[in-house]
Amino acid sequence: MGMHALPLMIGTLCVLTIGYRFYSAFIAAKVLVLDDARLTPAHTRPDGKDYIATHKWVLFGHHFAAITGAGPLIGPVLAAQFGFLPGLLWILVGVTLGGAVHDFVILTSSVRRGGRSLAEIARDELGPLAGLIAAIAIFFTVIIAIAAMGFAVVQILAQSPWATFTIGMTIPIAVIMGLVMHRRGHGSIPWVSAAGVTALIGAVVGGRFVESGWFNFDQRTTIYLLCGYGFLASVLPVWLLLVPRDYLSAYMKIGTIAALVLGILIVNPELKLEAVSDYIHGGGPIVAGKIFPFVFITIACGAISGFHSLIASGTTPKMIDKETDCRTIGYGAMLMEGLVGITSLIAAACLYKADYFGINLPPAKFQALGLAGDHLTELAHAVGEKTLAGRTGGSVSLAVGIAQIFSSLPGLERWLAYWYHFIVMFEAVFILTTVDAGTRVARFITQELIGRAAPALGKTDSTAGTLLASALVVIAWGSFLATGSIQTLWPLLGIANQLLATTALCVGTTVIINSGRVRYAWVTAAPMLFVGATTLSAGYLSITNNFLRLGTVAGYIDAGCTALLMLAAISVLGAAGLRWFGGRAPAAALE
Repeated sequence: MGMHALPLMIGTLCVLTIGYRFYSAFIAAKVLVLDDARLTPAHTRPDGKDYIATHKWVLFGHHFAAITGAGPLIGPVLAAQFGFLPGLLWILVGVTLGGAVHDFVILTSSVRRGGRSLAEIARDELGPLAGLIAAIAIFFTVIIAIAAMGFAVVQILAQSPWATFTIGMTIPIAVIMGLVMHRRGHGSIPWVSAAGVTALIGAVVGGRFVESGWFNFDQRTTIYLLCGYGFLASVLPVWLLLVPRDYLSAYMKIGTIAALVLGILIVNPELKLEAVSDYIHGGGPIVAGKIFPFVFITIACGAISGFHSLIASGTTPKMIDKETDCRTIGYGAMLMEGLVGITSLIAAACLYKADYFGINLPPAKFQALGLAGDHLTELAHAVGEKTLAGRTGGSVSLAVGIAQIFSSLPGLERWLAYWYHFIVMFEAVFILTTVDAGTRVARFITQELIGRAAPALGKTDSTAGTLLASALVVIAWGSFLATGSIQTLWPLLGIANQLLATTALCVGTTVIINSGRVRYAWVTAAPMLFVGATTLSAGYLSITNNFLRLGTVAGYIDAGCTALLMLAAISVLGAAGLRWFGGRAPAAALE
């Protein structure tokens, strides 16, 4: 008899609670010294569009929705081929000591610098050249991230009227919520939230009865619609679409995850995958490399994510009401993402080994494993799909695992197909919010770069600059999305994302040192060194053992991009080393 999930979930909740209660309090009091007397950019430069003081829990919803994309859902599922224990340990350690610290420090640093981006902070702290290198690397990373996340959304929504209707309805619901909350103020939040959730549930239920001819778009049309949505989310005021939609979807996400945690505690499902598999030595059918360094790169966002630094220095710092809100929003939201990663890992581990690999591998590759006893035909019939075999990428196996847990609850045994389709839509909502916030963040970065040549267009209140930068960003990630595949986008995303996290931790370490708190520099320096070492190792091995061996144009492009990103990260680390040991940086400190 295998291990059950109950002790793992209880242990996870305890670790995350202790991390927030004690470690984040230490960072807030000793390292960052948060002070509500210090005015935030939302109060010093309000413009009613980007800079607007936002209630802590509304902003928590936006921030959590923006940072939580496909990574914590898909990464842990794919990493389960190594067994559930390596991924579990890395998520718990990585999120409390690395990922949440990364988000917290960058968010506070940006708030104290007028909501400036990571690239601008790098330029101030490390010099113009390092700032330019960081800006280019950041732009490239965020474009790839949006394209990869968008690919997952397109795969879910294309040819699915139910899912497309439900996701589409979140837009008018969010606009109405934004208008009401903007006019009525914070006092309207409780009843507007209740009305929004009720409307969303109605959209979920109503989507089942949508005629197949309505909202039934092919893949290319879905891509065009997604690009249009990204453009609107980038140019409209944050209070009108971005914040209320992310707020609404965030609490749908949190509610679903809370229900899943409760379901795991009640059902206590058996974990059918091994704690540690033979693939830790390499040769795995999903991830070919050894457990080091590839388990860290595969899990990625569930433990630490460089993409978060773009949100933490993009939309969120411009809406912070009080400095102390940074702790809840920066550290707390990342802990929630870690919990998402753990629940995804547990859901995958509840599948039989043959079912897990049968879904996540092409049929020919699965047959080569010689695994017998799969239940794919029965599962496909139970969830209302024609087939589950070869539905690679992790999202389908995750939906099956979560649906099985929910359908095991008393009285819900016959709802397996409904739960499966609900989770598929839940995944789409989860991922889509990264597209809208990411596009807006990329617009900020693009405007900063344009502003070097045309200062008037570089201002965030410039309508022409906003429209131009948004169009360029959408065209960039839309082109990757239309021509790429998950096989070319996801591996590059994993490496780029973790290298960006290394860069952000490097900038955070420099900020702490320049503030005169050298004795606390280890808070960001330790995770920086670990993530940097694992990611640079994974990048080198991916180039030599994976990308180049493909012998395709996509493989050569992946190899070249990986090498350039590695060089950019090393350059920023080198510039930081010169600052740390060669002289004091001229920039202002945390205080």
